Amino acid sequence: MKNTPINYDIVSQKVKESGVAQVGSASIREIKKLVDNIEKATGDKFIRMEMGIPGIPASQYGVKAQIKALEDGVAAIYPDIQGIPPLKNEISRFVKNFLDVDVAPEGCIPTVGSMQGGFAAFMMLSRIHKEKDTTLFIDPGFPVHKMQHKVLGLKFDTFDVYNYRGEKLREKLEEYFSKGNIHSVLYSNPNNPSWICFTETELQIIGELATKYDVVIMEDLAYFAMDFRKDYSKLGEAPFQPSVAKYTDNYMLFISSSKSFSYAGERIGMMVISDGLYQRKYEDLLRFYPNAGFGYSMIFGTMYPLSSGTSHSAQYGLHGMLKAVNDGDYNFREDVEIYGEKAKVMKKLFTENGFSIVYDKDEDNPIADGFYFTFAYPGFSGVELLNELVYYGISAISLSITGSERHEGVRACVSLVKEEQFADLKFRLEEFNKNNPIG
Repeated sequence: MKNTPINYDIVSQKVKESGVAQVGSASIREIKKLVDNIEKATGDKFIRMEMGIPGIPASQYGVKAQIKALEDGVAAIYPDIQGIPPLKNEISRFVKNFLDVDVAPEGCIPTVGSMQGGFAAFMMLSRIHKEKDTTLFIDPGFPVHKMQHKVLGLKFDTFDVYNYRGEKLREKLEEYFSKGNIHSVLYSNPNNPSWICFTETELQIIGELATKYDVVIMEDLAYFAMDFRKDYSKLGEAPFQPSVAKYTDNYMLFISSSKSFSYAGERIGMMVISDGLYQRKYEDLLRFYPNAGFGYSMIFGTMYPLSSGTSHSAQYGLHGMLKAVNDGDYNFREDVEIYGEKAKVMKKLFTENGFSIVYDKDEDNPIADGFYFTFAYPGFSGVELLNELVYYGISAISLSITGSERHEGVRACVSLVKEEQFADLKFRLEEFNKNNPIG
């Protein structure tokens, strides 16, 4: 249909110039560049849902602490690779206060965003058992983690968890673990892109099997406490952010500052290694490192050659935020609740116009309203749907690039959509529904 809200000919030309064969198959960054070009050429603003980046200002506790650190001269000084002691202490306090888990400060390591933490972990975990050579992804998941594996030349396997919720997850994981080649597992909770959240039952299953088969669990907590169905922000009080750390000692946590604190630009995240894993010795590590200790080799054998530590001033910024939270002066959840409120409105606009929510339940409970949601439209694959929606001024990414088996689906991020755009979104969805009648 050429009668679309965004000029059909201009969009077609920009898609052709982009070199992208199909919009729906493109990566997140490719879609961003394409939409930037279309907006510039048409003067029309898109409903931009492709990028999972913050849509609110950074925490002022971090900004002020980082400015003070710069004024105090830290920019001229290399930080310790393992992180500055005050920050390591606050990370340890944060984990105790909001996960109810005890971790020594030495295992709390600042990284150049969770992305670097993951990259370092993938390198390490592929070397701890010479007979185990594969990472298992519980998908859908963040596409770049698989890109990192490809860059490193590492093996991975994957399955879509949609049909294996609750007790079904045990049998599925046993199927993989019993082969003897899985050294580690990665998942995000809440999940990017589907926004499913593992239940305590599921986390217990994962933890029990990790211990049984000596597999390390990497838990990506990029959206910490952002399952808004419960308030996980009460200092030292239940309910706590659910975590596999309650059920096994074989874990690493990745906690981002990008979403919960809107501090994405400074590229500062947290790698948290359990005390048991940090102290454990793996003789097979001696093939690559002079020390068999996991924690020691992580810092001085892996983090050191990657970046020699992360930004000195950003560490003080993160310290300022975590200290304010740990002291009870700052409730970070209050700043980000807006994402859940926007998701509730936007999901309603989609479903009123013939769309359905793809990942819609956590076992028997309706999925939370949060940073992401997934949608589909009858008669379209996710790739085909995005190929069309770009003409309606709506951008997102296909679930097919996330490891999801629900290839009819699309992932939407609510963060950059402003409330004043809801009327435009409503109109564009109505036009799409009119031009693509169901049944």
